[in-house]
Amino acid sequence: MTGPPASHHTENQSPPIWHTLTDTQVGQTLQTSAAGLRTAEASRRLDEYGPNRLAPPKRRGPLMRLLLQFHNILLYIILGSSIVSAILGHWVDAAVLLVAVVINAVIGFIQEGKAEAAIDAIRAMLAPLAFVIRDGQRHEIAAADLVPGDVVALASGDRVPADLRLTSVKELRVEEAALTGESLPVEKNVAPVAEDAPLGDRFDMAYSGTLVVYGQATGIVVATGSATELGRINEMLSSIEGLSTPLVRQIDRFGRGLAVAILLLSAVVFVAGILWRGHSAADMFMMAVALAASAIPEGLPAIMTVTLALGVQRMARRHAIVRRLPAVETLGSVTVICSDKTGTLTRNEMTVQRMVCAGHVFDVGGVGYAPVGDFSIDGHVVDPMHCAPLAMALRTGVLCNDANMRNDDGMWHVEGDPTEGALLVAGAKAGLEHQNPESSWHRLDSIPFESEHRFMATYHHDADHAPWILVKGAPERILDMCARQWNLDGERPLDVDYWRRMATDTAAQGLRLLALACKRAAPAGDKLAFSDVETGYTMLALVGIIDPPREEAIRAVNECHHAGIRVKMITGDHVETARAIGAQLAIGVGKPALTGSEVALMDDAALRRVAMEVDVFARASPEHKLRLVRALQDGGQVVSMTGDGVNDAPALKRADVGVAMGLKGTEAAKEASDVVLADDNFASIAHAVREGRAVYDNLKKFILFMLPTNGGEALIVIAAILFDLPLPVTPAQVLWINMVTSSTLGLALAFEPAEDGIMAKPPRPVGETLLSGFFVWRVTMVSILMMAGALSLFLWELSDGTSLETARTMAVNAVVAAEMFYLLNSRHTLKTVLNREGLFGNPYVLLAIAACVPLQLAYTHLPLMQAVFDSTDLSALEWCKVIGAGLLVFCVAELEKILIRRKPAGKRLAAD
Repeated sequence: MTGPPASHHTENQSPPIWHTLTDTQVGQTLQTSAAGLRTAEASRRLDEYGPNRLAPPKRRGPLMRLLLQFHNILLYIILGSSIVSAILGHWVDAAVLLVAVVINAVIGFIQEGKAEAAIDAIRAMLAPLAFVIRDGQRHEIAAADLVPGDVVALASGDRVPADLRLTSVKELRVEEAALTGESLPVEKNVAPVAEDAPLGDRFDMAYSGTLVVYGQATGIVVATGSATELGRINEMLSSIEGLSTPLVRQIDRFGRGLAVAILLLSAVVFVAGILWRGHSAADMFMMAVALAASAIPEGLPAIMTVTLALGVQRMARRHAIVRRLPAVETLGSVTVICSDKTGTLTRNEMTVQRMVCAGHVFDVGGVGYAPVGDFSIDGHVVDPMHCAPLAMALRTGVLCNDANMRNDDGMWHVEGDPTEGALLVAGAKAGLEHQNPESSWHRLDSIPFESEHRFMATYHHDADHAPWILVKGAPERILDMCARQWNLDGERPLDVDYWRRMATDTAAQGLRLLALACKRAAPAGDKLAFSDVETGYTMLALVGIIDPPREEAIRAVNECHHAGIRVKMITGDHVETARAIGAQLAIGVGKPALTGSEVALMDDAALRRVAMEVDVFARASPEHKLRLVRALQDGGQVVSMTGDGVNDAPALKRADVGVAMGLKGTEAAKEASDVVLADDNFASIAHAVREGRAVYDNLKKFILFMLPTNGGEALIVIAAILFDLPLPVTPAQVLWINMVTSSTLGLALAFEPAEDGIMAKPPRPVGETLLSGFFVWRVTMVSILMMAGALSLFLWELSDGTSLETARTMAVNAVVAAEMFYLLNSRHTLKTVLNREGLFGNPYVLLAIAACVPLQLAYTHLPLMQAVFDSTDLSALEWCKVIGAGLLVFCVAELEKILIRRKPAGKRLAAD
């Protein structure tokens, strides 16, 4: 059987399915042998196939990336404001607005550069060196020089340098969590597996970028560079385009519509003034400019950035580090959270949860590696040391063990196999110290675990110098070695059916099984031999081990469900384990779990239907995760994906919000994500969703506050044109009002705390517009009130013989006063603010008003400001009239809230 390597097959040839072939067939296909390739042939293949590295993706140059940051409707609007300000001669305002545009562009430029680092992080996972056999000799070469057909030697601690078909193994265990999501190191062998075996079940393969944690092996290189599984993920990641966030899409639609409306309105006013009222083109141009200046919400981009930045700070305090600013709000609009299992919903710390011993089932409390927890039967706490069989089982688990525990600054860690670590922790919970539970129990010899024997044995002397041989291993193997079992009333003949039933019951709960046994005997010689350990044991216990769910994750999932957010588990782990963990987290209860193999058989339409119905997906590959995220998005969902492995990176990048684990996550996952959890805790996602919703609420409150200011000013200008009145406010005065209200007053709403019940509401509908019918009504009502107050005051003063400058000064102050009072109204959309919390709950609102008052006093009474803006001094009576105009808005807005709250619940909810 011959053919080209998988990494470089021709267009019309299908690549060999390496995991289905014997090692002999692989050697024949790649024309290699145990002596490896000849050096000349390796050089020829290197020229033909290229180096074993991931090619860097094509990228836009830095200049083009920077220029594209300016292609944003928000920046166009603010640039328009800057141009209007410059036309009016307000160079300082124009410069400030221009600087805001540049800052936004620079921030976007930096963020895009960080996102591209995801692909660099994957390339960094490749091993730098490899031990290869060429010309029958062992050499250490650069991993980049490996070619298909090379024979590579692996040892504990090595990073696998290419995709290998294993040809010989000796106790090889490979950590593949970053690639497959498997929570435990995978034990490898050389036997071929079925063609449809998922990546995590291809036990005869070792994949590039994974880590050898135990044993030795040799294997033939079957794929290098971009043809490896790691390379395929890299290509997927390179091909995924980043998505725009819901907020950016909403603001974009809102900005475009507003810009068109402003331009049309200004043009209509300009033409109407000339043709209808007979004004000169120059005068009407200044009026149109005044209208445009009054209507453009130049404060929106700045307030959005500030609100998002404040959300970033609040999320950071909740251990969620935001890498892309819009992701703050996007989290608040999430409808589905797809979460990896290992390390996210679970602790990634194997834990003994169940021990079947002496005819009883003992539940073991506590999670993770901290040696804290009780032993109980049916909820009743027991002392394990008062139960001889259980005490001996725990002692066996501790002694027949090669792992170590350590405490670093209060954090417990396990060195070695996670399953053995779980046994150490269980023993420590019972008071047995690691390696030496009693001073006389020294290990005298041992037989290490080997896959063909499926057990480990150790030889000890107890306190009375009696010999003991202790074993642990696969339940079916240990049962074959036992003749008796240790009950509470002593040793009895082995009840094989009972232990098999209990093993089936324990495995059905998603727990990994180990069996423990012992015999009071010494080896025939000085050292343990297989003939000493294969028979004559007393069965002690079955141990059920699992990577348990985080307790806080259980609460967080429940909170998400109450918030109308679906939580789905997508993991590379076994389906039974995934289903068991899902049940403990209330994910997918009563529903089927789907495997990656089943997902692969579905077309996109079928997957879209199933994706929302099923909540637990197991044995999922990177492609499966990516397809699931896309299917949910195609179904109109806003998707957050969480993960920690390189296998999660494509889905993290594709999701609306990618969330990576900061402690145990790979660099590839972090760089592909929008948010990094500093504590690897799913509960932090729920906190971040709450903050994201608060951010969106605050942005809506700001828009509800800002638009009436622009609307009121625009109505004043329109009314002056329609009724042939002198302009109540000049273009320069309009800019002053906008600067004061946006820079001081509106900014305070960014600091609003989340309202009560924010997580009791469902996610906002996908495609929701910023301006709902209720919002249009509120903006129109308040705009008319502001216009009525300012225009009435202006006309009143003119009719009393007051100068035009004084009347305009009062009109300007009336608009700003109305904004001050309306700021208080805006703290709650429907709730009244006529209480202590409403008036004093946000100190930044009071500070903003306190900052605005002296600005208006300076505008009115400072000679320099009078010279710039044509303002005049006001008397005490005139100031009272100004305050009265502001109070009109406040009182009517609160009355409107009362009327809305009296509506039926459905209409009230629609208004909210």
